[in-house]
Amino acid sequence: MKGGLIFLHILNLHWRSFTVSRGGTPPYGLKWRSSYWFVTFVVALGCIGTDLLVYSIIIPVIPFQLEKLGYTAISVRTSWLLFSYSAGLAVSTIPVAILSERHDTRRAPLLLGILVLIGSQIMLMEAPVYWLLCLARILQGIGSTMVWVVGLALLCDTTPKNLIGRQLGLSMTGMSIGQVNRPPVGGALYSRFGFRGPCIFGIITAVLDFVGRLVVIERKEALYWGHDTLAVPESAEPDVFEPPVNVSSNPVLNSNEKNDVMSDDPSQSSNTTNPSISLLAVILELAKSSRAITATLLTFIYAVLYTCIEPTLPLRMQASWGFDSSKVGLVFLAAVIPTFIVTVMLMRCLLAGPVSGLIADRYGTSWITVISFVCSLPWWGLLIINGNLPLFIASFALSNFCLSGAISPLMAELAAVSRNIDGVGYAHVYAAFNLAYGIGAAVGPIVGGQVYYQIKQGWMALCLLAVGLTSLGLLLSFFFIGEETVFRILLRCSTSRRRAK
Repeated sequence: MKGGLIFLHILNLHWRSFTVSRGGTPPYGLKWRSSYWFVTFVVALGCIGTDLLVYSIIIPVIPFQLEKLGYTAISVRTSWLLFSYSAGLAVSTIPVAILSERHDTRRAPLLLGILVLIGSQIMLMEAPVYWLLCLARILQGIGSTMVWVVGLALLCDTTPKNLIGRQLGLSMTGMSIGQVNRPPVGGALYSRFGFRGPCIFGIITAVLDFVGRLVVIERKEALYWGHDTLAVPESAEPDVFEPPVNVSSNPVLNSNEKNDVMSDDPSQSSNTTNPSISLLAVILELAKSSRAITATLLTFIYAVLYTCIEPTLPLRMQASWGFDSSKVGLVFLAAVIPTFIVTVMLMRCLLAGPVSGLIADRYGTSWITVISFVCSLPWWGLLIINGNLPLFIASFALSNFCLSGAISPLMAELAAVSRNIDGVGYAHVYAAFNLAYGIGAAVGPIVGGQVYYQIKQGWMALCLLAVGLTSLGLLLSFFFIGEETVFRILLRCSTSRRRAK
């Protein structure tokens, strides 16, 4: 850990010398390199997209690779490989969040994270034994922590608060893009080049991501040159029903004006205004918030649902329909195509003209979270039906599509919690998100692999478990998510109607 801190410090110093150009002139492309749109692009396509691709590109081919290496109990061993990734994710979350907030830096952990990710891919590619595969996946989890915790915190630092929900939603397009690429690419590369094929593809993608992270300029460095990324133009339309933050429209500020901007609105930057508090105090503050607890619980449920199916789906497809790695990859592709299509449609709307906000920004996080769990519920049950391949693929695709709609509102919910608690920064709440996801992603594969291997009707048991977890998520989101929960909204409407009569 000490060596990592020294390396992180060297990276930060090197980048400062690179961005601060000679002669006291601003760095090239200061405005667009520090803009929240560019940061969203880097976090979505670079950070999250690359991370999801590297994580999941080998999932359709792991069972076949383990068989090739001569191992037995494939579903159990596959689940432990996925667990290894999640264990690294969970264990490293709190240290990464503390370092990011304490040292007031985002870029250096992001750069260190991608280097760890590249190294883990090389180790995974060359691993001749099972334990080394597990070690490589642990390192992947550590690298992913720096992407999710620090990347999302960087995005919230850069984005005006009334646009955070929208930008977080757009950043989640990286999940769809990474998942769209992984199934056909992983299966095809494995069939043509063996296990090294998917790994080399992931390394190339990670190197391109590293370049994107180098280009980003943090808000604190942009402020040094008189450019504030939180200064929304007057023509910009707020995405919520509250009045927009009133920030000076002059992009070039003197030092006094910079301080005014940073002090007038404490919610704009957790790094500059929130007092520093201990880790125990952060945990206690978050524990007092029912919204924070519920959001982390729902993240845990989402992770378990998403990962308990992953290690068993290739085996299910192979046993029921005789699918190989390429065909299994196509089924994984079908699961994310609906999400990807909707993402493209939303992007077209955003590029065509002003949008008053996405659903979570305008109507709150409660409704969209509840709707996501309601719509995903029946499809998990339909996955039990055996023999009908089109129905199986459609159910798998729609269950994933509906459930994925809950992620962006949950992130926006945590961002709102952070703004309302002094001393709790964005890195803290997204560390809670990452920790919950990491624990869920550690539990899910183990449960999925053991249930599928040990129980005669293992697939049916997994689908029923998914139905139960989705129902639990629906109840939690109905009663506890949002500044005004769906339960309170319906109760208020019912009371108003009775009084009107």
